[in-house]
Amino acid sequence: MNGKIIVDSQTMTRTLARLAHEIIEKNTERRTIYLVGIKRRGVPLAKLLAQNIEKFSDMQAVLGELDITLYRDDLTEKYEDPRLDGSFIPFDVNGAHVVLVDDVLYTGRTARAAMDAIISLGRPASVQLCVMVDRGHRELPISANYVGKNIPTSRDEFVSVKVEEYDGIYQVELNKK
Repeated sequence: MNGKIIVDSQTMTRTLARLAHEIIEKNTERRTIYLVGIKRRGVPLAKLLAQNIEKFSDMQAVLGELDITLYRDDLTEKYEDPRLDGSFIPFDVNGAHVVLVDDVLYTGRTARAAMDAIISLGRPASVQLCVMVDRGHRELPISANYVGKNIPTSRDEFVSVKVEEYDGIYQVELNKK
């Protein structure tokens, strides 16, 4: 399914570089930044951000992967037999300043589930949220600290963030349901 390309590959690369700079600027007192990609497409975005952070600063970027399936509030509605991909958090979240990374911020429910999942592992000093796209229509009082692009949408549209790892290309598309 091909929709309208909102962000092409070159623009997405520049946007990820800008987001990395924003993360660096808001975390200047830290030597290590803990990036946790929300599965699926948040993980490759977190990897690219980590590369940029280490390229543009003297910070070390530690990567984690978070499967929020069991923390979703719509688990019983959406999934009869949920498929778990597993989380990989190679650091102690207690006292850590964690940046959650996701592709699209929509209702806020995925971000809430991710915060619940992180907090179940310990008590981070802070949790920040970085998203490639904020499309509006929040159902919970959640906002991102770092936003690649705001794309106002209607509820009969959806945003697809494409990543090389899964889609063979980096771009953002707007599609009709």
